[in-house]
Parts: sequence; structure tokens; C-alpha cells
Amino acid sequence: MLKFWFAIPLWQRVLGALVLGILAGLFWGPEAENIKWIGDLFIRAIKMLVVPLIFFSLVSGIAALGDLKKLGDVGGKAIALFVATGLISVSIGLTMGTIFEPGVGLDISMPEGVAIPEPATTSVTQMILSLIPENPVMTMAEGQILPLIIFAMLFGISLLMAGPDAAPIVRAADAGAAVMQKMTMLVMELTPFGVFALMAWVAGTFGFDALLPLAQMVLLNYAGCFILILALYPIILKTIARLNLADFYRGIIDAQAVAFSTASSNAALPVTLRCIQRNLGVSKSVSSFTVSLGATINMDGTAMYLGLVALFGAQLYGIELTWMSYVLIALTATLGSVGAAGIPGSGLIMMSLVLTAIGVPLETIAFVAGINHIMDMMRTMTNVTGDATVSVAVGRMVGEIDVEEYRSDEDI
Repeated sequence: MLKFWFAIPLWQRVLGALVLGILAGLFWGPEAENIKWIGDLFIRAIKMLVVPLIFFSLVSGIAALGDLKKLGDVGGKAIALFVATGLISVSIGLTMGTIFEPGVGLDISMPEGVAIPEPATTSVTQMILSLIPENPVMTMAEGQILPLIIFAMLFGISLLMAGPDAAPIVRAADAGAAVMQKMTMLVMELTPFGVFALMAWVAGTFGFDALLPLAQMVLLNYAGCFILILALYPIILKTIARLNLADFYRGIIDAQAVAFSTASSNAALPVTLRCIQRNLGVSKSVSSFTVSLGATINMDGTAMYLGLVALFGAQLYGIELTWMSYVLIALTATLGSVGAAGIPGSGLIMMSLVLTAIGVPLETIAFVAGINHIMDMMRTMTNVTGDATVSVAVGRMVGEIDVEEYRSDEDI
């Protein structure tokens, strides 16, 4: 029995769990919440991997680049692509919100038990200061991902500067990265069980009827994400990477399934890294750097959503927006998506930054909170696909991708 189970590719087991979970949730109804703890346990197990995996992967990845010139080449290209795709994404959200006007004519009603997040009070100066950790150990303990990435990057750069003297630490970082990869493989085997429980809870709690009043918002969210996945990213892959699209989506499907079911790019990070390295042939040094960085600063789906919700709230309350309002939405949504943690529901908190900038009541957050999880799943899958796209494109530009492995049809 176990032999048969493990003979089925992971992505097929995950997708099967998705379907069965939805059917079980619709049949069971709200009582499906009784098994949600299984999904929560899975997410806790996979989040356990995130901090050590990011640290060891980034340090090992930067050290593997060999010299600072190559680091600047890879990092510069990755960040440029991340910023460009983020701005395009929020523009797509604004365009759809302007054309389809999802907030016009809706009857406002607050979801029960939904608390309105506090407005964002962090200034630009405080945000910049928070990037540098006062205590790296405390940063790791509290799971502050962006300061952790800054520290890991500085640590890796210092290893390059130290040269041969740092060789023992480089070997230790490589060993740590290898151990975390093995631990990731163990935890990934829990994915079908966690996915089944989470999807049963979602289907049983929300159902289909509960989504009807906000069906247009849900559809627009999914449509915007599909535009990114099926139009923007293929353009990057064909024009910059010049690689086959079918091979790319075959190689990344495991990560997409985990991202969709958990609604957490941090939770999907280990399997994303594994897919890009083993299925798509991107070198360890480039993939570790770009994916770890992208998991924090590359949130295309979230940027698109923030722009869409900003217009939704303005239409809901009859607020007239000027061209400057659109500029503010674009800038704050891009910034908000960069600062959003890769965990379920973080977009609700960052939404206050965008809404405050254009004077839209924060009650909008409570209004969309009831359907946020349904939309968050698709946004997270988009974010993860964007990370993989940039990693492949950068790998191709710097010659750090095994094209034969990328094109292989062999299931890994």
C-alpha cells in the first residue's frame, strides 16, 4: 500500500487531496472545521522550515556565486524583474477595477466576527530602519523574514570577501542547506493530508452561496492572477529565457499546488526551491538567492489585489479618485506587496496602507475579509509562479541553468 502511495507523484496526490477536500467540505458543512487542525499542523510543520531554510539557502547560495561581481549581476537582474512585474501587476488590478467597477451598487454589510485591522502607522523612516535587525537571533526567533534576508545576504557577502579564511563556514552553510533540503522532503510528504483538511474547512465554512454577493470581486481576482500566470510570465519566459512554457509549468506544478492550498508563499518556499533546482535545472546558487528574495519582495498577486480592492472600496463608498490617487495606489500597493509577509491573510493588514493613502474607509477591509482566504489562495499561487519565472529568467541570463534538465519530461 505504501509502495503504491509513494509511486504516485506528489503533485497528483496534492491535487487529488484538493478535490476530495472540497467534496468532503461541501458534504460536511461547517463541521469540517473539526479537521482543520490537521491543516494547521501541516502549516506549522512547514513554517518550521522557513527561517533555517532561508538563512542557509541564502548564505550558501551567495557563497556559491564565487565573487561579488557575479552577486551584483544576479541580484540586480532579479530585483529589476521583481519591481517591473510588481508595477505591471498593480496596473492590471487598477485597470480591471476601473472597467468592471466591482464596488458599484453593492449593499454594505459587515461580516460577523471580523475585526478591522488597525491603520498602518509605520513611517517610511521606521520601515527602512526595521530592515536592519538589532539582534539577528531575535529576528530569527520572531520569524521576521525581511530583516533575516538582509542579515543572511550581508553574512554571505562577508564570506565572499573573507575568501579562503571563511572556507569552514562556507562548508557548514552548504551542509546546513543540504540538511534542510532533506528535512523539506520529509515534511512535504504530509502535504496531501494537510491540503485535504484545509480545503474541506474552506469549502465547508464558506460554501458557494456565501460567495455570490462578492462573486465579481472573486472572479476579477482570479482573472487578474490568470493574466499574470498565462500572459505576463510567458512573455518573460519566451523573450528573456527563450524556453518552452509547457516544460516550465510541468516543473513548477508541485509548488503551485502547495501555494494554492496553503495560501502561504513562505509555506510553499521549500517545495518551490526544490522544483526550480531539480525540475527546471536552475543552479543552486541562483535559485537559492532569487527564490528566497522573491518569497519576500515579489508579491505580484498581492500587488494586483491591493490595486483592485482600493478601487473597490472607493466605488463602494462613492469616493471620486483623481489621477494622483491612481499613482498613490500604484506606489503604495507595490510597497505593500513588498512588505507583506508570506503567510495567509497578510494582505488584509497591508491593505490599510493603500486605503489610507487615498482616503478610503478602512471598513472596506472588514467587508472583503470574509472572502479573503478564497482569493488569497490564487494570489499566493501567482506569487510563487512569479518567483519561479524570475529565477528561470535570471538563471538563463547569467548562464546558470541546465537546459537539458529543464526540458526533461521525467518526473522528479
